[in-house]
Amino acid sequence: MALAPGRTEALRIQWFVEHPDLVGVVIGTAFGVLARMLMLRSDYRQYPAYPHGRIIHLALGMIAGALGSVAVPALFNKDYTAITFLSLAAQQFREVRNMERTTLNAIDHQELVPRGATYIEGIAVVFEGRNYLAILAAFLTSLVVTLTNAYWGVGMGLVCIFVVIRFMKGKTIREIATVALAPVRVEGPDVYVDGIYIMNAGLEEDRRIIAEEAIGFVLTPKNGDSRVTLANLGQRQAILHDVSTRLGVYRDDGEPALTPMAKLELATGRLGVLIIPREHDPDKAMKAMCGVPLLESAVRMPTQANRTKGGVQHG
Repeated sequence: MALAPGRTEALRIQWFVEHPDLVGVVIGTAFGVLARMLMLRSDYRQYPAYPHGRIIHLALGMIAGALGSVAVPALFNKDYTAITFLSLAAQQFREVRNMERTTLNAIDHQELVPRGATYIEGIAVVFEGRNYLAILAAFLTSLVVTLTNAYWGVGMGLVCIFVVIRFMKGKTIREIATVALAPVRVEGPDVYVDGIYIMNAGLEEDRRIIAEEAIGFVLTPKNGDSRVTLANLGQRQAILHDVSTRLGVYRDDGEPALTPMAKLELATGRLGVLIIPREHDPDKAMKAMCGVPLLESAVRMPTQANRTKGGVQHG
């Protein structure tokens, strides 16, 4: 016999009231997985690979969400030994970081313009950190569901989603430097970008290609900290790789003279960048240069260290 609509609704509410732990775990896990899905995007670099690379990370995101949400009822039931699963998760996500580092290092040798070790380490750290954000979103959502009700829990989940989307947006190179197009000048075998010496091109054919196809940029640091960051070799290699990935590179293996290069003007700290793109479009090149990510491991703040009293603190 079918139940009346009002009776069905009452039974549904009663079930939610009698099983707050299960409801919290389900909603928390759902928001943890949703947070990881939103943070997992394959952009122009096609990394992680689609679809298999994404399947791996979505599965790990589901595990992260489940662990974060299950920790709440474990705490409320005073089952403190269950929290050791979180330490297990931390170990697994460190392995994710190692896996990404190993994979990217292996394929970096096949790139015409490599990423470099600093860029690879930054990508590996991001993959590990975003799993922790998924755990945090699931934990907070499950906690609010357990303490109040499902509606407030969904609200907390939406707040967590907003926060993780905010954390997805990292800084770019234009936040520390002024980017400007600069003329490329070839004088005999020497190549300059706005007066900054870049390299020596010995072959006449290479000099012709550079004169016709190359695009030059000058990055002027905005302050002393930015000057040190731009001098970092890892950040420079990331600039060359990112722009070359978006615009292509006009070279083949065994042609070192056509390799994109970045050199410092030591007196001023300006960075001269020479790229030889497959697609010769200065406007697109400017957008690509301005959108290069600022690597966390390349950032230096010597001016802050010089103002600190009592020595430098580690950790």
